Amino acid sequence: MDKLVKRACVEVAGFEVLLARFERNISILGRSKRTFDSYSRHVAAMALHFRCLPTQLDPEQVKDYLYFLQQRSRTPSQTYFKHTVYGLRFLLKTEGLPYSFLHLPSIPHVKKLPVILSREEIWAMLKSADLLKHRILIGLLYGCGLRCMEVRNLRIKDLDFDRKLLHIVQSKGKKDRYVPLSEHLIRGIKKYIITDSQTDYLFRGITTQGCAEKKGQYSQRGVQWVVKKVAQKAGILKEVHTHILRHSFATHLLEDGVNIVRVQHLLGHSNIKTTMVYLHVCNLPDRLPQSPLDKVFDMCSGWYNMV
Repeated sequence: MDKLVKRACVEVAGFEVLLARFERNISILGRSKRTFDSYSRHVAAMALHFRCLPTQLDPEQVKDYLYFLQQRSRTPSQTYFKHTVYGLRFLLKTEGLPYSFLHLPSIPHVKKLPVILSREEIWAMLKSADLLKHRILIGLLYGCGLRCMEVRNLRIKDLDFDRKLLHIVQSKGKKDRYVPLSEHLIRGIKKYIITDSQTDYLFRGITTQGCAEKKGQYSQRGVQWVVKKVAQKAGILKEVHTHILRHSFATHLLEDGVNIVRVQHLLGHSNIKTTMVYLHVCNLPDRLPQSPLDKVFDMCSGWYNMV
């Protein structure tokens, strides 16, 4: 449990009971543990600020708190602000209260185009990774278009080397999907499994429990650290994070002529509108399609010349 959440459970009357109810209701609604962890931190921060449950506040107190979040630094974090509002909305929903109960503001959707790495930059990252483990990690994030959570959850049993497929199990939206595995990745993964004696999760990291250390599932922070450090070593000036490799996977497939519906399925998007953003960053040939009359002449030129 997060330290902030633990503090709120101890210092704010009724928060522990509210938190247990919040976790149960989020689970029933089909949201992930990660969603609960994120929202509970923001709810706990507000509870500690006022020393009472967020559901006991009036709209003016909520506005004061949101204003406080915006003013506490010269460059206010809109992400933190946004997730505070989302967390409160979810709390109200699970408590059976309307959004208007706390007069929460609407969050405008900021449309930003994804940052894309060139194929040369992908190659530079692969060459700059000193450890085989890190090369395989970057190869999977890009070559299979994986989310950070998906690469962390990969198990050896999910790899089908014979069919050259990777089975992604119960990812975002509780969905399974298959993505193709590169032959280059297969060779590297086989070598990595043998040298690292892996038997369950493909990637493992060191976790600390009290004073003891033991190997467990690779952490999100660990994956992010590897991607950032390897990109820096490769001399890439763009701010590279794990999702940029997924963005690059989708964009490069579209540039190679893969149908957008197929790309949607490979990414695991529920709505094709999410996938269509990559059409705005594709480097597609800028030329008009050929007139269908030209093809008719190409096919029938022999007949035409005979007339």
